[in-house]
Amino acid sequence: MILDSLIPVLLVLALVLAAAGMLKRINLWRAGQPEKVNLIAGLMAMPRRYLVDLHHVVERDKYISKTHVATAGGFVLSMVLILAVYLFGLQSQLLSYALLGATALMFMGAFFVWKRRRNPPARLSKGPWMRLPKSLLMFSATFFIATLPAAGILPEAFGGLVLALILTAGIVWGLSELVFGMAWGGPMKHAFAGALHLAFHRRPERFGGGRSTGLKAVDLKADKLGVDKPTDFKWNQLLGFDACVQCGKCEAMCPAFAAGQPLNPKKLIQDMVVGLAGGSDAKFAGSPYPGIEVGKAQGGPDQSITGGLVSPDTLWSCTTCRACVEECPMMIEHVDAIVDMRRFLSLEKGQTPNKGAETLENLIATDNPNGFNPGNRTNWAADQNLRLMSDVKQADVLFWVSDGAFDMRSQRILRAFVKVLKAANVDFAILGDEERDSGDVARRLGDDATFQGLAQRNIEVLQKYKFKTLVTTDPHAFHCIKNEYPELYPAGSAVDYQVMHHTTFINELVKNGRLQLSAHKGGTVTYHDPCYLGRYNGEYDSPRELLASLGIQLAEMERSGFRSRCCGGGGGAPIIDIPGERRIADMRMAEIREVGAETVAVGCQQCTAMLEGVVEPRAEVKDIAEMVADALVEEVA
Repeated sequence: MILDSLIPVLLVLALVLAAAGMLKRINLWRAGQPEKVNLIAGLMAMPRRYLVDLHHVVERDKYISKTHVATAGGFVLSMVLILAVYLFGLQSQLLSYALLGATALMFMGAFFVWKRRRNPPARLSKGPWMRLPKSLLMFSATFFIATLPAAGILPEAFGGLVLALILTAGIVWGLSELVFGMAWGGPMKHAFAGALHLAFHRRPERFGGGRSTGLKAVDLKADKLGVDKPTDFKWNQLLGFDACVQCGKCEAMCPAFAAGQPLNPKKLIQDMVVGLAGGSDAKFAGSPYPGIEVGKAQGGPDQSITGGLVSPDTLWSCTTCRACVEECPMMIEHVDAIVDMRRFLSLEKGQTPNKGAETLENLIATDNPNGFNPGNRTNWAADQNLRLMSDVKQADVLFWVSDGAFDMRSQRILRAFVKVLKAANVDFAILGDEERDSGDVARRLGDDATFQGLAQRNIEVLQKYKFKTLVTTDPHAFHCIKNEYPELYPAGSAVDYQVMHHTTFINELVKNGRLQLSAHKGGTVTYHDPCYLGRYNGEYDSPRELLASLGIQLAEMERSGFRSRCCGGGGGAPIIDIPGERRIADMRMAEIREVGAETVAVGCQQCTAMLEGVVEPRAEVKDIAEMVADALVEEVA
């Protein structure tokens, strides 16, 4: 059969052209900034990361999970067998039957991909991605038919010249899309870049069930602070952008996109790809940034990103909630990229918009974002008889009060938590006026210099005293102190205390029998997961267990747990206040209404402020500490 001599030529041509494309793409990534990785260990870890860690994320969508296993698994196995049978001439009926099985599996998976694409959800990119299922079907079908004679199922001369020409055209189509296109920028590019992205991921701690969410510190002595142009990114960040499969799951979860603000995480990643290679976004086939037309953005590897390729408002719309990162099946780090670009705007250009600049000035001058007199930090506790660490020098628990000390609503939460601590006879103290802002807002706004200054002064204070546990009611401070301060500790010193959120700490008190609680007497309760407690730190169970100890059976919202919708209060978003079509907090309260909740339990002062800002009628917003304090059973002497 004519195909027997033609297929090896087509394979060699496709592989040579693919190799050239891969080298070109690798050179583009290498234009990024250096980042140390363990090449051998990464490559060895890649199969497990792909088959296990990545599959855990893909598995959330059962339909796609099954089709991906069949399609991708069938393609990889088919390519190995095609090379063995057609390129290296390993003729055996067993190998031919194995190839028939692999292509059949791939065809079945591709059929269901095509079925999903017939009426695709809005989040999916169209354009070339609509062609991909047909290419997958063509590749698997033509190689299946071409292999039938080798398997002894059909005679060698079956079909004659006409069939040979048809199969040749189909094989050329399939190889062009799946092999050549994999290296030169087609939809299959994600397969090549994605495998290397998993091997050389910037956050390898995320694999094997780990978690890595703390932003990496800026070297303040560097010639340039933050990212101005695509080549300012680390090389493996550029690699990660190319791994995007344009599924739009990040888009579907983004609160800013849903609110009509000019941010779409998928479009942002694709703009970074455009910027690296040079060109415009004219061929982008997905949803645009709300209010911004596709086709007018242009960039290049050495051109400034903001202005020509991405509007600064796009970057400032992000709440840093990590919903995009949590949902991404390729484990791309969108938030890192956004904050890196904010850093250039804040540190190099001084272009933090709206009230952002004023907030940063307040942090520098008064150690708190609203410019309050730092000497008033303990005024809320004037009648609480709280011990200061400066007096006692050591305690079992250090209560990190955070900037809720300056807000009347948050002070009620602090008082409730103090009541709980006293009821459990916890040995605790506070820092008082020695405590400064954790630096969370400064860091999310891109001002790492201010963050590091605040963090280092707080670390110096923390190192003066002895305590076993640091507890705070503020998930943002909790995250900073737990995940971002350790990098800034002096060389040779280490964190010798545990950092806990107050819901986790109270839950342990209840489990240990140190608190007596009565049943909750209110109506239906739902729980809102704070982003910086849930997605950033994986704490979903303790708040729910604590509410269950009050006899509460939660009415869970559809978007809860790792898919919880952000309240809109993170990342400095309320300070920058980029306009949209609706408020994120309003959307969240609508979801609370849908489950008929009379009370929404929260564990974050920022969430409390945002949700209470929704116009009534609405559910009552109560911190879990307040609910526990209300349920305390007073011991009778």
